[in-house]
Amino acid sequence: MPRASTRVTFTVLATGAGVFSMLQSLIAPALPTVQHALHTSQSTATWVMTAYLLSASVFTPILGRVGDLVGKKRTLVAVLLAVLAGCLIAALAPDIGVLIVARVVQGVGGALFPLSFGIIRDEFAPGEVSGSISNLSAVIAAGGGVGMVAAGPIVSALDYRWLFWIPVAIVAATVLIALRYVPESPRRADGKVGWGGALLLSGWLVALLLPLSQAGQWGWGSARVLGLFAAAVVLFAVWLTAEARSRTPLIDLRVLRLPAVWTTNAAALLFGAGMYSIWSFLPGFVQTPSAAGYGFGASVTASGLLMLPMLVAMFLSGVLSGRLEPRVGAKALLTTGAALGALACGFLTLWHDAQWQIAVVAGLFGLGIGLAFASMANLIVGSVPVEQTGAATGMNANIRTIGGSIGAALTSVLVTGRLQPSGLPYGSGYTHGWALLALLCLAAAGAALLVPVRRTPHPATTAPAPAPTRAPAQVR
Repeated sequence: MPRASTRVTFTVLATGAGVFSMLQSLIAPALPTVQHALHTSQSTATWVMTAYLLSASVFTPILGRVGDLVGKKRTLVAVLLAVLAGCLIAALAPDIGVLIVARVVQGVGGALFPLSFGIIRDEFAPGEVSGSISNLSAVIAAGGGVGMVAAGPIVSALDYRWLFWIPVAIVAATVLIALRYVPESPRRADGKVGWGGALLLSGWLVALLLPLSQAGQWGWGSARVLGLFAAAVVLFAVWLTAEARSRTPLIDLRVLRLPAVWTTNAAALLFGAGMYSIWSFLPGFVQTPSAAGYGFGASVTASGLLMLPMLVAMFLSGVLSGRLEPRVGAKALLTTGAALGALACGFLTLWHDAQWQIAVVAGLFGLGIGLAFASMANLIVGSVPVEQTGAATGMNANIRTIGGSIGAALTSVLVTGRLQPSGLPYGSGYTHGWALLALLCLAAAGAALLVPVRRTPHPATTAPAPAPTRAPAQVR
């Protein structure tokens, strides 16, 4: 592919994935505004986030696999159109029910991550694959930061509906460019979509993530929460059995058992717990009135600006990791990224009385996110057969999301478990939460140390695997 075409293709992939990542965090600071504008309750408004999470969790690995089978460009364009439709419906939504449906449609965009990684692996020159994946990972990581920073100014200057109108314009242009310039991948996996496996995968993911996101309102000991957790365990066991016996599994379990894959996924689970919890709870901490004994009474816009060092740091470190990976290896970068996350949370546990301290923590954690995101993607892409790229990277993204849900649920228990007479959490709840996140990130660094050192040439720098039926090769 000519260099100019490569740049255009990367721009399309980065724009689509970046917009989806931004949509993950863009609406969170505006939830109180949405609740008031649509005359709904706080518990109902939280479904705007929950619906998006569940939809993305289901569609990310399934459509990643569909792209491997039927063509990544075709699937990419279909997914972009779904995101476009979801944003348009959300911008016009007359009530909370329609907005929740729109968020479900937007969640289809989770498949943009594995599809983009697969297109890069298929279409870019071997020497460009690792750096391009790192750069795309930097954009994905920074997209979440853009959402946190931009939400306040957009809502203040315009209206919460512009949180969706702006993506409508961007995604519409991206679809047109993708149709013209993104090539269709020549490599296809053999087989067909295992819809039975897809249904079981969807079932256990929903049964796991739904109680994690709603347990604070339903109660951890409620019949709904316990019943869904039990259903998740049963469905997960049935899914494993069905995939192991299937001749055309949705997720090849042999790939998930590769040492480089399962250790990277373990690190993703633990680091995701810390990362999403910081995104969820640090803005609330700085927005708390100082009368509570902590916090700064910051506005949504001001709290977003305090997150700006995180946005800048994770983009720069993500881009830098592409230059460092050939020299130090993706394992070292993942370990360093998780360790920086642990250091940031440890710093936050001890020092959180001044806004400059929050800014330093945000920047330090941002460095960790940028390194970790890029190295996870490179480790997975470099360890699986070409025809499994979409499914494997989709599962890695899903596992990171599952970790985020677990981390957010545990942190919520610590933060909101005991409230002041004013209804605000005690400062000690946040302190205990930061300490937990430090331990989770430290455990992620430990998991990263278990990733096997590669002693064979990186697949991206060698000839493509000739046959889609080739068995996964162990990474040593």
